[in-house]
Amino acid sequence: MSKRVTNAIALGLLWTAAVITVAVLGTVIGYVVINGIGELSPRFIFTWPEGVAAEGGVWPTIVSTLYVTALAMVIITPIAILAAVYLAEYAVQGRLVGIIRFAADSLASVPSIVMGLFGLALFVEAAGIGFSMLSAALALSFLMLPIVMRTTEEAIRAVPKYIRWGSYGLGATKWQTVSRIVLPAAMPRIITGIILSTGRAVGETAVVIYTMGQAINLPVSPLDSGRPMTVHLYLLAMEGINLPAAYGTALLLMILILAFNLGARFFLRRNRKV
Repeated sequence: MSKRVTNAIALGLLWTAAVITVAVLGTVIGYVVINGIGELSPRFIFTWPEGVAAEGGVWPTIVSTLYVTALAMVIITPIAILAAVYLAEYAVQGRLVGIIRFAADSLASVPSIVMGLFGLALFVEAAGIGFSMLSAALALSFLMLPIVMRTTEEAIRAVPKYIRWGSYGLGATKWQTVSRIVLPAAMPRIITGIILSTGRAVGETAVVIYTMGQAINLPVSPLDSGRPMTVHLYLLAMEGINLPAAYGTALLLMILILAFNLGARFFLRRNRKV
């Protein structure tokens, strides 16, 4: 076949794959929107579930979801950034660094249900924390760690070397250069990685169902239990308690995850413009 025919076939296959991907995503979103849009209202968002059929709203689940996600982000962000700074700026590139990167990539591929069982065994039972926001946040932080760490490392490496050389030429130390020059320059991409990892944490079910519990209450202390939106959706759908409320919860969860993804795209575009 000629190059023109080969190129046309390859282009057609790429377009077909892209159309199928968009069609599947559009079908899923459309199905959830059609079934859940009728449930969305201020009453559904800002009231509590009531009765055996869980009628009413999902406000405690929204608070629990945002609470545990924010707590996990606070726990893991400084650890992941410091680890990335070490790998990108201080570590001697060799076998040890390769092992650390391989461990981070392997951690990112661990199934969430395995991480949930690990959190149950370590934080809930062995550490004696019990079913709480803290246990769930610690388990979620293991899922967020590789995303934030690898994204931060790539962001630091993307900072041009001449910026570092200019800082050294002015007499700055290594740490002054990293903390005052390199990290601020890489911050938009770092924030993008944090937002993407947060979006993944919001959509996790297996981790929080084994570590947070299922109590319908507004958590105040990190040691309080709660019920995130994913667990609430799972219980409503699997037990057939209230399918309309399940679709409404699913739609709210999709909107929340979409907001995180759009936030990541905003910071990425802002970084490109700068």
